[in-house]
Amino acid sequence: MPTSSASTTDAAKPAASGGVQSLERAFDLLERMADAGGEVGLSELSASSGLPLPTIHRLMRTLVACGYVRQQPNRRYALGPRLIRLGESAARLLGTWARPYLARLVEETGETANMALLDGDEIVYVAQVPSKHSMRMFTEVGRRVLPHSTGVGKALLAHTPDDEVRALLSRTGMPAATEKTITTADGFLAALAAVRDTGYAVDDNEQEIGVRCLAVSVPDSPTAAAISISGPAGRVTEAATERIVPILQEVARELSTALANTTGNGQA
Repeated sequence: MPTSSASTTDAAKPAASGGVQSLERAFDLLERMADAGGEVGLSELSASSGLPLPTIHRLMRTLVACGYVRQQPNRRYALGPRLIRLGESAARLLGTWARPYLARLVEETGETANMALLDGDEIVYVAQVPSKHSMRMFTEVGRRVLPHSTGVGKALLAHTPDDEVRALLSRTGMPAATEKTITTADGFLAALAAVRDTGYAVDDNEQEIGVRCLAVSVPDSPTAAAISISGPAGRVTEAATERIVPILQEVARELSTALANTTGNGQA
């Protein structure tokens, strides 16, 4: 009967709305935990989110039961191991989306193109398209490096507050990969200031002697991402840098737009 059917539909709406709201709140809490370093207390979450403690406690119980959050012995909550699988799958997909743009970089610059993300305190490479030159650079997809010796690391951290950068460097240390690696926090912060001034980052023989890399961040990426080109120092010269950087910046903007459109197309 029409009246009964309409009544049933209307009655279901508040429950559906409540479910969506709970889902949004749960994701918001996960992101706040990530922003706080991965471990927080309920009172901290309540203060930052504005949600009442009973609501947060209920949502955290559900996230714990699903394995996305775990409760520590000190009663604080930490991001759980099931998020790792989701993150790895998402990173691979992000790399797949980026490949056509990296291929364009290779065509226009002649050098190997890479995409990297900041994962915790490390840089992880999620995509690469190799140069067509017989002498070319190769970085294995999935490789993890410390940010202080890489162009992508500088690009990704350029707009991070100095105190957070210092904290990261104190956790990772600053081992020298070559004699040109920056090994002091003050030196690295100066390099980040240069990135902000110029709009691009350089790895000048800092990760590997004989190799220069140029990198830029991908603006408004759903997760912090950077793209780069790498090649022999004899080819990636100062003159080549003037030609390559505008191409890198243009491709980064186009990739950013593509990622935003992909996210929008996925919405119901």
